Amino acid sequence: MRHRLLALVCVSTSLLTACSVLPDGGPGRRTVTVWLMKDSASAAFLDRFTKEFERTHDDLRLDIRIQQWTGIGEKVQAALKRGDGDGPDVIEVGNTQVAQYVDGGGLLDLTLESMRDWGRDDWLPGLAQPGSYRGHQYGIPWYAANRVVIYRKDLFAQAGIAEPPKTREQWLTDTAKLNTAGNQGIYLAGQDWYTLSGFIWDEGGDLAKQSSAGRWEGTLDTPAAARGMRFYQQLHALGEGPVAADEEHPPQSGVFAKGHVAQIVAVPGLAQAIVDKNPELKDKLGYFPVPGKTADRPGAVFTGGSDLVVPKNTGDRRAATAVVAALTSATWQRDLARTMDYVPNKTTLAEAVAGEEGAAAMAAGAAHGRATPAAPAWAAVEADNPIKTWMTRVLQGADPAVEATAASRRITRTLGEG
Repeated sequence: MRHRLLALVCVSTSLLTACSVLPDGGPGRRTVTVWLMKDSASAAFLDRFTKEFERTHDDLRLDIRIQQWTGIGEKVQAALKRGDGDGPDVIEVGNTQVAQYVDGGGLLDLTLESMRDWGRDDWLPGLAQPGSYRGHQYGIPWYAANRVVIYRKDLFAQAGIAEPPKTREQWLTDTAKLNTAGNQGIYLAGQDWYTLSGFIWDEGGDLAKQSSAGRWEGTLDTPAAARGMRFYQQLHALGEGPVAADEEHPPQSGVFAKGHVAQIVAVPGLAQAIVDKNPELKDKLGYFPVPGKTADRPGAVFTGGSDLVVPKNTGDRRAATAVVAALTSATWQRDLARTMDYVPNKTTLAEAVAGEEGAAAMAAGAAHGRATPAAPAWAAVEADNPIKTWMTRVLQGADPAVEATAASRRITRTLGEG
């Protein structure tokens, strides 16, 4: 994903120099060039990782180069086409970007390592699925972040709500109780399509599917998608969120900070932006997973984050996979999650963030997370998003079935043109 889902710790401007110009550490070391994205990991984490990796791999030297998200797609595509052997050996990419690089034929198939060495069965589905193409694994999950419900503990207590809801039905009931005394029970923008996607997935639906003939088709005109949209309508009605705007217009952190909103759906990192605007809320915020249809399973959520890929033109597959193995290992996954408030790449590592309320809520949801369809042209759908148009028109009273059909056709057309 080009836009990070967390309010991350800023990486020092000296990080590129510090990580890219390391001493050889001895004769005969081979250099492994690794592209990581700005703000994905702190300078301290990368320093710890580099020192330990080079200590345990005395024939390798890491050259970590920090990249900017702006324009990264074109830069990666160019690197994958290089024939001089001087490109990166490992690249961090957004989990939803993997499909476009696979489509170009520039990535190594890492299925064998994934199944034999890297514990593929325990990976978060929202990272693993978009990294897979036709049963082969190209993207290796690195870290995740996803939406939770950020709520006002004091307003919940005033409304007599002793604990956060665990089911959708209870969520609606509690939100209605909170929607009193000048407060909004929830602030939910009318075009928050990532949140809507979770409700559709919970109902067994999807945004698009690939047919047996390999053609991608929009699927918003299914009964499952209609059920997800109906729930969204019910929840949206319990607040005053705009009908024709998304969660960034205006930024929902600013709306929440004004003090009259009980809940928003957002990544936990947004809490810092809220507190920055209204310090009085510092000790009043809590987090819980988006509720599911039943109490034994949190709701599905869109999982953002990053995968690691290895270009096919790497000059040293063994060295490249050694870096991927280390970065995705349990030791460094726990370290990264605690350092950056991420969700580790495996469900079995959720305990690493158990002591952090926001991250723990993310981890619970991430176990049932999903990603956008792994269609190479999906970015074009988001660029002129028919899902947002569908949502707004339905919330304005238009026929849901008619609008869903129109949106599905637009998605199908866009994916077919990509």
